[in-house]
Amino acid sequence: MGQGPRRVNRGRSRRRKHRSRDDDPGGLAPATAIGSIPGMQARRLHQVVAERVRRAAWLPAIAVVSSLGGCQLFVATLPQPEITPASAGLTPAPAAKTKAPRPPGEHSALVEAKLDGKTVRESVSDDLLVQLRSALSLRFVEEPAVLLELDWYRTHPAYLERVFTRADPYLYYIVDELERRGMPVDLALLPVVESAFDPFAYSHGRAAGLWQIIPATGTGLGLRQNWWYDARRDVVESTRGALDYLEHLHGLFDQDWLLAVAGYNSGEGNVARAIARAKAAGEPIDFWHISPYLPVETRSYVPRLLAIRTLVADPAAFAVTLPDLPNEPHFDIVATDGQIDMALAAELAGITTAQLYELNPGVNRWATDPEGPHRLLVPVDRAAQLTEALSALGDRERVKWSRHEVQAGETLGQLAQRYQTTTPVLQDVNGLRSQLILIGQQIMIPHAVTDRSAYTHSVDARLERQQNQTRGGQRQTHEVRPGESLWLIAASYGVGVRELAGWNAMAPGDILSTGKQLVIWSDQGSALPASNARIRRVTYIVRQGDSLALISTRFHVSVTELLQWNQISADKYLQPGQRLLLYVDVTEQST
Repeated sequence: MGQGPRRVNRGRSRRRKHRSRDDDPGGLAPATAIGSIPGMQARRLHQVVAERVRRAAWLPAIAVVSSLGGCQLFVATLPQPEITPASAGLTPAPAAKTKAPRPPGEHSALVEAKLDGKTVRESVSDDLLVQLRSALSLRFVEEPAVLLELDWYRTHPAYLERVFTRADPYLYYIVDELERRGMPVDLALLPVVESAFDPFAYSHGRAAGLWQIIPATGTGLGLRQNWWYDARRDVVESTRGALDYLEHLHGLFDQDWLLAVAGYNSGEGNVARAIARAKAAGEPIDFWHISPYLPVETRSYVPRLLAIRTLVADPAAFAVTLPDLPNEPHFDIVATDGQIDMALAAELAGITTAQLYELNPGVNRWATDPEGPHRLLVPVDRAAQLTEALSALGDRERVKWSRHEVQAGETLGQLAQRYQTTTPVLQDVNGLRSQLILIGQQIMIPHAVTDRSAYTHSVDARLERQQNQTRGGQRQTHEVRPGESLWLIAASYGVGVRELAGWNAMAPGDILSTGKQLVIWSDQGSALPASNARIRRVTYIVRQGDSLALISTRFHVSVTELLQWNQISADKYLQPGQRLLLYVDVTEQST
């Protein structure tokens, strides 16, 4: 997703613009397309998509969708044949927090009923997708961009099976939250586009979780991110944040849900500028008319959502079979009243640690955050068991405790790192006002109850799995030294920055810490000098008359090293003021 309500994304599109011919503003409609029109429109759409497949001989190949979805999904580059819009107009979108009117006989995804004075949800179907289908309210628009995305989904049934099976633990909750807020339930399918319903998804843009929220946006939405916990991956908190943001965008852009979705992807600043440009050109203000002024990814992002909701609306029309998903809550929320070891909690609930992490992907470590939230999501049929077991535990039995006698040279930070906890936790449990500890002092340390291998979805475990995947080339390990960056290390080994980041479960913009171990798959050795006290990193500003040969001679390095360190070509002329990175041996430099 793009920037949050407090920041403006100033990214620009670099693709050639494509103008849509459709005048439909793309808001909510009383009836769902495809599913609610008896056969005719569905057959017409199927024919259009099939015709596009038959024309494949003159179309370039469509790029493959990545597993992350959202900002990482493909952007196809093929000419678009003109297609007559399905309808000329659309009922205006209702204001935020109001439900779209439904035709007689059509039910909401979750029908409200009264029981003992309380509002409860009554199921219409045992299959969640069937029930969701009856409440879809975003109108299908027969736009070339939508048909293109629909064609991809239609021809990749295994992908759909995989994504919707993965959605099973989370989709009911998301639909329920949308219904509770009076928002279109179509938005429950946005994680298909964003993350392919992978709660541990992490993009090269540092977006995380089902809703792919970047750090700054998460902070603006009140999603805490620290060593113990990342609320951007928390199922409950990230859904709250994403829906808050979508409601904010919906109000900002005159109750147009398609513009809100576009803003979720590219940032509200990009959408506002696109609207201004469309107004200046005398064009209507809807997604299809401002689309040429949006980043290229966003031009495909909104059609992708409309395509997946269209397919869910009537899978049979596209010869697609979607998995059956139980139309019932998958998890309950159990209060823990404090920090608890994840392996212990899983044992008490009678499930595996992997199952517990999959429902609580915001937990980064072997235990929940000491500062909360003090609750865990567990399968519905295990909630009572865990609640009863927790009530029998004392406060000091929720994690394992060890007494450590401070040895010469040890610091509180070193102890925290050794026992996989944090310095503030050790200060708190030992009543320390500072980080100063003395030789012989007894320190109480909370730590994991079992071997680290049991915590299968912790940050460390996921990193280890990612680094141990076999890739092309030779596996090498690089220890980060002061002043190094991902770009510099990647260039020195002849690999891409995104490749290097991906191998190490990072994003290109992540901060490197000195001493961090990076795995690199390359047959080329590093061009960086070996660690040596005499070697210093120098930034040299090119002067008038400088050349690579002159600079290499002046600093006693080779031209080849200069080229590798700075990822430049020998064919390019140096420009005065250009900055060059050098590693020089101080003992070889003359005054």
